[in-house]
Amino acid sequence: MKILMVCLGNICRSPLAHGILEHKAKKENWDIEVDSAGTNGFHDGEKPDSRSISTAGMHQIDITNQVSRQIKKEDLDEFDLIYAMDSSNYNNILEMASNERQKSKVKIIMNEVYPGKNINVPDPYYGGDEGFENVFQMLNEATDMIIKKYKN
Repeated sequence: MKILMVCLGNICRSPLAHGILEHKAKKENWDIEVDSAGTNGFHDGEKPDSRSISTAGMHQIDITNQVSRQIKKEDLDEFDLIYAMDSSNYNNILEMASNERQKSKVKIIMNEVYPGKNINVPDPYYGGDEGFENVFQMLNEATDMIIKKYKN
């Protein structure tokens, strides 16, 4: 299984989601591939935001090897599940889709915890460090549900 986490710039939320799920999958011996991307390419080639790296590190998760990239059309075929961090990115990804099969792969990540509620993971970029911890906790809960739902 291949899972893609997507936010706007791929430096705050999606790297955390990527790192958390990858870390948990390893502990669960779940052989999956996790990646992350952004709907814009403003930060292509950059490491995650230092506050995301720090927050992940406080939970013994290393995301320092991740590199930001922009989502591409091929990702809609290549990945089995594509999780958007919020409704804006969700809609941007759906606009890229060329068929119903691709659209069916795209989900708002917090719907795994609160089905049908379309709760957005807030962008912590302009907030303080507590915003990053809040995002971590939300994604920690969502990734637990992803594992319960999809790990055989």
